[in-house]
Amino acid sequence: MSNEGGMSGMPRALRAQILLLVGVAITLLILGIYHGFMQVLYRTGVLRASSFLGLSYYSGLTLHGVVNAIVFTTFLIVAFGQAVMQYYLKRTPSITWGWIAVFLMLFGTVLAAITVLTGKAEVLYTFYAPLYAHPLFYIGAALLIVGSWIPFFTWIPLIQRWRRETNAPLPLPVLGMMATFIVWLVATLAVAVEVLVFLIPWALRLTDQVNVPLTRTLFWFFGHPLVYFWLLPVYVMYYVFLPRMTGGKLFSENAARLVFMLFIVFSVPVGVHHQYTEPGLSTSVKWIHTALTFLVAVPSLITAFTVAASLEYAGWQKGYKSLFGWIRALPWFNADQYLVPYMTVGLLLFIIGGFTGVVNASYSLNLIVHNTSWIPGHFHLTVGGPVALGLLALALYLLETVGGKPISKKAALWVPYLWGVGMLCLSIPMMVKGVLYGEPRRTNLGLSYVNPESPFYKPELAGGAFAEITGGILLTIAAILFFYVFFKALFSAARKDADIQFEFPTVEAYHGFSGLRWLDRFTPWIIILLILIAIAYIPALIDVMQATYSGAYPYPPAMPVPIK
Repeated sequence: MSNEGGMSGMPRALRAQILLLVGVAITLLILGIYHGFMQVLYRTGVLRASSFLGLSYYSGLTLHGVVNAIVFTTFLIVAFGQAVMQYYLKRTPSITWGWIAVFLMLFGTVLAAITVLTGKAEVLYTFYAPLYAHPLFYIGAALLIVGSWIPFFTWIPLIQRWRRETNAPLPLPVLGMMATFIVWLVATLAVAVEVLVFLIPWALRLTDQVNVPLTRTLFWFFGHPLVYFWLLPVYVMYYVFLPRMTGGKLFSENAARLVFMLFIVFSVPVGVHHQYTEPGLSTSVKWIHTALTFLVAVPSLITAFTVAASLEYAGWQKGYKSLFGWIRALPWFNADQYLVPYMTVGLLLFIIGGFTGVVNASYSLNLIVHNTSWIPGHFHLTVGGPVALGLLALALYLLETVGGKPISKKAALWVPYLWGVGMLCLSIPMMVKGVLYGEPRRTNLGLSYVNPESPFYKPELAGGAFAEITGGILLTIAAILFFYVFFKALFSAARKDADIQFEFPTVEAYHGFSGLRWLDRFTPWIIILLILIAIAYIPALIDVMQATYSGAYPYPPAMPVPIK
């Protein structure tokens, strides 16, 4: 046994910060999911007018992407990190700096939201040039990112004190959250340069033009590692929470630690695989990123084995020792373990999404699916599966443990099943239409494949459109059920002991941590990361700066010509 947890108190101010971040994240998710459903209706030809908020297709798509992918995830992950440090290190992060972080994140979100809701930021989730947004959108994004950095820097002295006073290895959840924020910090430095150096002066008209391939390269330096910023906290739940909730142990703590360290190394220098069609980048640069992209699959494969072995061990403990009997032993419909299906259903979706990701990583196959609806289909399976369900489970768990709130467990139990079926119905037709029929992504399909008035009408795709609509409806029902459970708990009275203590699982492993220093120290892995970044990105940045001889004027999607 390692990393004993025990009972631990939490200062009221820290509790308030965590619950505020969780509450805001879920409240804004209502807007994000609503506009996700609107996207389904737009793209299947059912809806041709704007939503009830009066937003255009591109404004709605921007709101859906930014809220779901950046705001919802960042707020929840920061809240989880604060709780992990308090519980497993028995030391309180700075309350003052915590409030500063919360204020910056909230203020930045409000600024960005105003521009999107008023139709002045139709730049989608991938906010690179030449698409143009109001300067406040970029300023808000920068404030949100800076605010999210602050807690990470307050954790460093806590860890240094832990090492001095205990001479013990970092608890696995702490190591996992530090790896998460190392990836986040390195990745967001690039997007900070993009926003502060290029996009804000360009949006303020201090400069007339901007280097489009350069801003796109800087964005994807950030854009793909962002996926692992979302995923690693869910991996913490897979390694620490899921084994205990199923009545077993983690198979190998060494393997779990290695996974977090490998993600530090491999998650950042892979972004150019989003730019295989970028003319300014050389073939050699694209080959380097192709190889590194396949390497980043290695820690996920280790995780698949480790989690499956952990769940199998739990089944053995209950007497199920046939080849697949342990699967029946899992508490699929046990309301007392209502969070388990969020993680197991998410894992099943991730298996499909992970295999489809191999297509995107392949240079030749990517040319077939690039900018088709295959990409959002894959993206929704990988992010809308394990990440979304994992973070929804996390929100309920923090509400129950940190907030001391009672959860309607029987109702919460059905959310992941509705969500999982809905996600399959939505995503698989998107991928099929993208790879076989070349259906474009991002574009408003008022020029619909299923609208008889459209020149692109293909009656054979009506079944796929029906499946997408069904998926969108099931996902929306699942979300409504989740919001009911969450807000009912949020506004309920807390337990009497909620102000005194909260409890997270201890880490127990069938094969415990063997004391290898290189699995407990970040410095060697950060050095390797910096070397790989230099190899992967110095040639890429040289390519795009040398190949671009003129800049671009701002180009809002709703306008027919650039702003000059």
